[in-house]
Amino acid sequence: MSDLLVLKDLCKWYGAYQALDHVNLEIPRGSIFGLLGPNGAGKTTLIRIINQITHPDSGEVLFDGKPLNRDHIRRIGYLPEERGLYKSMKVGEQALYLSQLKGLSHQEAKRRLEYWFEKFGVSGWWDKKVQELSKGMAQKVQFIVTVLHEPELLIFDEPFSGFDPINANLIKDEILQLRDKGATVIFSTHRMESVEELCDHIALIHQSRKILDGNLNAIKKAHKSNTYEVGLLHDNPQDLKQELDTMFTTREAVFRSLGEELKLRIALENGTGRKELLSLLNSRAEVTYFNEVIPSANDIFIQTVNEQAGGNGQA
Repeated sequence: MSDLLVLKDLCKWYGAYQALDHVNLEIPRGSIFGLLGPNGAGKTTLIRIINQITHPDSGEVLFDGKPLNRDHIRRIGYLPEERGLYKSMKVGEQALYLSQLKGLSHQEAKRRLEYWFEKFGVSGWWDKKVQELSKGMAQKVQFIVTVLHEPELLIFDEPFSGFDPINANLIKDEILQLRDKGATVIFSTHRMESVEELCDHIALIHQSRKILDGNLNAIKKAHKSNTYEVGLLHDNPQDLKQELDTMFTTREAVFRSLGEELKLRIALENGTGRKELLSLLNSRAEVTYFNEVIPSANDIFIQTVNEQAGGNGQA
């Protein structure tokens, strides 16, 4: 898989404040790339540079192998966190205008808009003013305008903000379909459950620097701690726990179950593997639950940021 977008050694200063500090990223073509980080980390500055709203003080951006230039704007779709529809304009009139700015003819824009408006259930709002729409309905309209010209690169900044679960799921499905049709997606969010559901690759930006990036599954594997959650039925659960404490590092686990079994989180060391642990537990009790603990994107996010803060001598 080749890279659609490559960011090389980007730096950006606002006065004495450095917003980006030698950031390098490679965005694989046809992927959903999660751009993560705490508030103020530099994510918005990166997005603004890709959209040519601002320019780096040093470094380079390559789009499809060529230096980023004005001609690339029509190949990019951007849905900002702060929505930008004009409240006093009619919905259909504004959608047509914005679509033509992206290079579509009036006729083609109207044809595509009619399809998307019907698909998203907003056809009845064509002649209404934006200010008459609910927040969720207005965001549907802006999502449509963002994807209408079928850009190669889509940038979504908190795309689920303000949506109820049903419409958030609708937008999620559309993003996946756009990826499957060949679009490359940069996805910036604080909702880690969305990262788990959507992203193929992630990058974590913290204090203006990239501190982690790569394939999400590979990062999860690298952060595994060889730990298992187990549920055990035993006549004397405390005796069993004491025995297991002499062999492993254990602590209480919390997971949903219908029984009253002993619930433990067991960390393996000294070369003990999954099969050996399961065999030992089966010899001691009835195993009702056995699951390897795979770190979530949220776990990795918090751990990496905390490690970075500790390395910088911060609390």
